Amino acid sequence: MLEIYAGANALKTIQEQGFNQELFTNFLGASGGPKWFTLFGLDKFLFSDFFNERTEELNLIGSSAGAFRAACFAQKSPIEAIERLAHKYARVVYSAKPTPQEISENAQEIINYVFGATGEQEILNNSIFKAHFIVAKCSGLTASESKYKQGAGLLASMLLNKLYRKNLSYQYQRYIFKHPTSQLAINDPYNIPSHYIDLQEKNINDALMASGSIPMVMSGVKNIKGAANGMYRDGGIIDYHFDFSFAQKNQKLTLYPHFNPKPRAGWFDKNGNRTVLNSSYDNVVLLVPSEEFINKLPYGKIPDRTDFNALDADTRLKYWLTVLQETERLADSFNEFLANQQLDNIQKFLP
Repeated sequence: MLEIYAGANALKTIQEQGFNQELFTNFLGASGGPKWFTLFGLDKFLFSDFFNERTEELNLIGSSAGAFRAACFAQKSPIEAIERLAHKYARVVYSAKPTPQEISENAQEIINYVFGATGEQEILNNSIFKAHFIVAKCSGLTASESKYKQGAGLLASMLLNKLYRKNLSYQYQRYIFKHPTSQLAINDPYNIPSHYIDLQEKNINDALMASGSIPMVMSGVKNIKGAANGMYRDGGIIDYHFDFSFAQKNQKLTLYPHFNPKPRAGWFDKNGNRTVLNSSYDNVVLLVPSEEFINKLPYGKIPDRTDFNALDADTRLKYWLTVLQETERLADSFNEFLANQQLDNIQKFLP
């Protein structure tokens, strides 16, 4: 039902100390749009039960959909927030040929609904669950809102990335919009420039919007306050499923609920052969829906953005709501694992 993978050091640590929430100082959330629905029940269990009454800080780091999830988990009522996100997104309906502006306006409605009246302040004031939104600052043609220029820039990105991941530095810089008191630091083996910007009232909305602004599909976000002027887009361009480790003092393990046991580093690696580095996942624990679980979902797959075109709105809504309900079984599976400390079920992570 639920598969658990652990990097070498993470596996050793768990075998010595058992599986408990005190082992973790970081929590990752990947890009992937509605693919995240597959983790809905697990997310609710983690932040209503597993991390309940936590007293030490937990860094919540996400790009795109993962950033939206982090924005939910850092609110006073994380379960209500994540339910607002899931049910609002599941009911999205676009026109026959939506423009980037239409899709962006819809995304802004989702953000407003997730934040509600007090969500932004709750995130900024949360001293335990500290949100971090990863965003890609674009340069050259990738910063253009012209589809032709942006498309040419993305083609160049694909070719540059195929040669060497570090080549993304020619067109992108990583911006991590972080909780004001966070000491988070990452080790990027490819040395893509990283900048850390404090989240504030004046930029939290734009930072979250930018983290999910898919190239060619949505409008970019210009000149986020507190950061360098320029065009900002989806954090998944650089960090789709992540290929870095954490370097801050006193950091322990990283918990990473994910919909795929084979994470890919960046957006341009989705269909390629490049695997993430073992060293990036040495301290990571992945919680992954099994292939058996996925095969039993409607259509035998997890939701994705192609469903907007492949299915009519009513059919898609029924499908997505069924998936959200079925994911409660993943929470039950993880709860059983914790209760019985079935450590032999943990598999060693192999990229």
